[in-house]
Amino acid sequence: MHVPWLRSLLPKLVWLAAALLSLLGVWTVHVSGQSLLAAVLLVLAALALWIYGSARTQASRYLFPAIAAALVFVVFPMLYTVATGFTNHSSRNLLDLEGARAFLLDDHVEAEGPTCGFTLHGDGAAAAGLRLLLRCPGGGAVGNPGDTTWLSPLLSALGNSAAPAAVAVAMQPVDATAAPAGQPLPLPQLIAHLPQLRALPLQLPNGPVLRLKSLREFAPLRPVYVADADGSLTNQINGQVLRPNLASGFFEAADGQQIAPGFRVHVGWQNYQRIFTDPKFSQPFLRVFVWTLIFAALTVAFTASLGLFLAVLLSWPPLQFKGAYRLVLFLPYAVPGFISILVFKGLFNQNLGEINFILHGLFGLRPAWFSDPLLAKLMLLAVNTWLGFPYMMVLCSGLLKAIPADLYEASAVQGAGPLANFWRITLPLVGQPLLPLLIAAFAFNFNNFALISLLTEGRPDFLDASVPAGTTDILVSYTWRIAFQDSGQQFGLAAALSTVIFALVAAVTLLQLRFARRVDVGGRQ
Repeated sequence: MHVPWLRSLLPKLVWLAAALLSLLGVWTVHVSGQSLLAAVLLVLAALALWIYGSARTQASRYLFPAIAAALVFVVFPMLYTVATGFTNHSSRNLLDLEGARAFLLDDHVEAEGPTCGFTLHGDGAAAAGLRLLLRCPGGGAVGNPGDTTWLSPLLSALGNSAAPAAVAVAMQPVDATAAPAGQPLPLPQLIAHLPQLRALPLQLPNGPVLRLKSLREFAPLRPVYVADADGSLTNQINGQVLRPNLASGFFEAADGQQIAPGFRVHVGWQNYQRIFTDPKFSQPFLRVFVWTLIFAALTVAFTASLGLFLAVLLSWPPLQFKGAYRLVLFLPYAVPGFISILVFKGLFNQNLGEINFILHGLFGLRPAWFSDPLLAKLMLLAVNTWLGFPYMMVLCSGLLKAIPADLYEASAVQGAGPLANFWRITLPLVGQPLLPLLIAAFAFNFNNFALISLLTEGRPDFLDASVPAGTTDILVSYTWRIAFQDSGQQFGLAAALSTVIFALVAAVTLLQLRFARRVDVGGRQ
């Protein structure tokens, strides 16, 4: 039976269900601690509901998936990186304030009392229940010197929560020869229950409260710190009072002693100031930046020149077997780059590489490609040229085919030679459409992390630098070494460096595009 109102109501119900599911997903991400990601997903969900629910936005429905992907995979990581650059995030400051407080409050030392071994048993009467069996030397309880074995009641909810129990589990003495129903759980299953066991206090009759000490033992543990009403922590062992310092990101004692772990705090422009004013970072940064510009510019120049030369050569009419030559010359681009880089790393080996073997046989030389700064840079440029020229050759070959043959015929009538044709016809007509691609190649090589990481790892290092920085490092590899190789793993500083790199690449690209626009306008005039 045809029901018109049901057909009109169905899209609204689907839209409402999608809205509720989106809100549920966003709330789940927010509760997990990823508030920034939750905000991005909320914006995307609102846009999706509006675009796909409104009849006026039908044209945008085809563009929205690409826009959403750009927001999630480009804009969000960029915003997250920029935000991290304003914090003290490092290996010493990984947690937030509450996480660092909870970590310190969870610190325990062993107190006076028995150390008891334990096993965890499945209960035969309740398949979902578990019982914990303790074996304590000397009884473990006042007034019960002969009782050495203790059994817990049924722990039916042990696998459901890792939150600390509010009330200690009362242990009951049992005959040492008696065993609880069920066999001890094997080690993998015991490990799966460790978070819950760690939060489980056990109370012996007339004895201390025991907590998990190790994979096989419970013992009386005393918390090192207790929380005070004003937010500070007091050390129960030495009476030291720790207060959170929101400037340094650590709990600190009165004498300035910092207690690890620290917590993340907002430090403003401090990381950017360190990049440009602290000699420890500014001197390597300047040298790395200059080499990055040289490396990217020379790579583009070499690959474009070699690619154009080979394209012109392969377009020479008398040349035979052009297809075979093109196939062979394109192979370096077809092979995965990381494989070629590792092959070259072996070829340039000082003692076992084939390149030094040939040089030693011909000239008696064994260059130290990886330890000499100049040779290492030349090696990088040579390998990167080898990896990049096939792409340029293919581009130039296509552009050469678009040049009208009438221009060369007219030039031949006037008596111009091959060089004159190249400088007056080929280069201007190929260079103008090739220029935007050269700018893109410059930006790519400005951040060519894979080549540096696989071939030289940025080495040889600067001898006068106190941070990990090398003569072949480019900005992106220098940033990676600051983040993951420097003592303290300074993620906030690395994020600030990444933001600076983004700004530099954007500025250089804009200048190149403006220059290309002027060249285009001048050529048309």
